[in-house]
Order: sequence, then C-alpha cells, then structure tokens
Amino acid sequence: MEDVKEQVPKSMKVLMYYSNRDVRVEEMPVPSIGPGEILMKVISSGICGSDVMEWYRRDKVPLVLGHEVAGIVVETGKGVDRFSPGDRIASTHHVPCFNCHYCHMGHHTVCDTLLRGTHFEPGGFAQYLRIPAINVERGTFRIPESVTFEHASFMEPLACVLRGQRNAPLMPGGTVLVLGCGISGLLHIRVARFMGAGLIVAYDSIDYRLALAREMGADICVKAGEPLMDILKEKNQGRLADFVVLCYEGFSELGVSSIERGGVMLFFSGASEGAALTIPINQVLWRREITVKSTYAGAPYDCYQALSLIREGILPVEKLITHRLPLEEGQKGFSMVSSPVEHECVKVIIEPNK
Repeated sequence: MEDVKEQVPKSMKVLMYYSNRDVRVEEMPVPSIGPGEILMKVISSGICGSDVMEWYRRDKVPLVLGHEVAGIVVETGKGVDRFSPGDRIASTHHVPCFNCHYCHMGHHTVCDTLLRGTHFEPGGFAQYLRIPAINVERGTFRIPESVTFEHASFMEPLACVLRGQRNAPLMPGGTVLVLGCGISGLLHIRVARFMGAGLIVAYDSIDYRLALAREMGADICVKAGEPLMDILKEKNQGRLADFVVLCYEGFSELGVSSIERGGVMLFFSGASEGAALTIPINQVLWRREITVKSTYAGAPYDCYQALSLIREGILPVEKLITHRLPLEEGQKGFSMVSSPVEHECVKVIIEPNK
C-alpha cells in the first residue's frame, strides 16, 4: 500500500481523442464517485491497438480512451470494503453480468453488460478515473507488491490473450503460427510457450518485432514475403501449423492457407471497416476438420490469471515497453502506435501524472 493523502483537485488533465492525428490535452472535472465506486489516480495506461481503430471510434469522438490501467485508490464510495485509499490496483473496463444466457454458456465476453454496459469515466488517459461499482466488484484487483504499475497495466491485454488460447484451445505440443508480432502477437507467443506449445513460428514484416518474437519464445521467425508454407513444412515434418493466431488482418488469407488438417485458426485482432474473408470451402474446410474461432476481450478470471502470471515473472512484459510518455506527448504516442512501420514501438505507456 502507498501512503496517499493528497487532496484530490477539482479539475484534471485528460487526453482527448478526435482522430489518430488529433489528440489533445484538455481539462475537465475530476469525476465524483457514488456508492460502491472508486476514484483511481492513474499511474500507467497503455495504448491498445483498438485505440487507433479510427472507424471504431468515429461516431463517438471526442472521447477519452484508455483501458489498460493501473493506479492508486484515492477515494472509495460507501460500501466499498475490499479497497482503501492508498491501495495499488489494476482494473478492467468491461465486466460481465454472470446471469445472462451467454454467461451461463461460458461466453462471458459477449454478454450485453460487458459489451455495452460497463466502462470507465472518462477513460485511462486521464489523471483520475471513476471505476463503477460493478467494475470494482468484478474487475478490480490489488497489484502484488513485487509488480510495478506499468507491468500491472498489462493485465487487461494479457487476459484477452489467455482467454483466446484457452477457448480455441491451444493443444500442448502443437505447432503454433503467430501472424503479426505487435503487442498481441508477442504476448501470444509467450503464452503459447508457457502453455506447452511445440514449434512456435512468428511471421511479420518488421525486423525489430521479429527480434522481440524470438526473445519471447519463437523458435522460427519468418519475414513477410518469405515462403512461409515451405518453411513450415521443412521445419515441421512436412506439416503446416496446428494453431494459427491472426493478429493482423493483412495476413488473413495466408493464415487460412497455413492450417494443418484438424487445426485451429484464431481470429484475435480487430480489422479495418468492412474487412471480409473468403474461404474456399472444399479446399480449406471440407474433409480437413478445420476450426475457425474468434475471441473478444477477457473475463474476470482471465484478469486474475494474467496478474498472477505477471507476478510470477512468466511474462517478461518489461521487454515489450518501448516508450513511456506524459499526457503532453499523447499525440506522439498515438502516431507511433498507428504507424508501427515508421516507429520502432511495441507498447507505449502513457503516464498521466508525470
């Protein structure tokens, strides 16, 4: 616990998003909290790939983004007894209801409450944020003493990866192909190694990302344009990949062509507006027992497991943090994440209170 006895100001700085090329530092009131709620002082907030999906945000701007957060409790509402001012916490912006059809079927991350009913106010790229009561109850966790704030901010993206691999599922000993080695792809590589994958192959067009992929556990790194399927067969006893993780839509058709009989393709990342995939049924699906899966977000259990893995040092997330920026340099951070070929960045952390 940290000794936080500061007077909470009436106003705060936020990073207001209008577009990837227009991100401004503005001022707004510090949110007021109600029963069951928490006011968090945001220490670390990661920029997610979904934060730069302009079409996804177009009808909601201007808004304060940021959902990969870790910080300090500065105020608690009536009825909050699990947390106190000074506690170090990580929280997720979306949590399920646990009571609907989808939750009962194990599909917590497509629950209406998770998809549409829970969020932070105003968002993680702010000096302070309000955590609603349902998020306090189901999606807020104490940060272990050995874990830093910036490491704890990986809880939410890592939870998404863990859920995707568990639901697919990845089978121990299988050959894994990760297409796209941004932050999600790199986390998938490390988790696949931890989950007992056999051969792990990383594919990307950016050299420094492939170098990081090897550090995270990839056995073979293939540069885009090289004959991927030939390399797979040569290194894998004539077989293709048992488990393909698509983390970049530009590699989707290649991914479909790289699945072995009985294999699984996991569509992990979002895509551009209107993106579509045509799969030749006879050549790809019929008589080959191919499974095509998708995944979205993480549930509370996934967050708990993610924080545990970070605590144990199984996920060396410090290798993935390439930039730490104050709010005043938020535009620079968004520019880097939205144009990764031009900037050697993987995970950009915004530090609102620096």
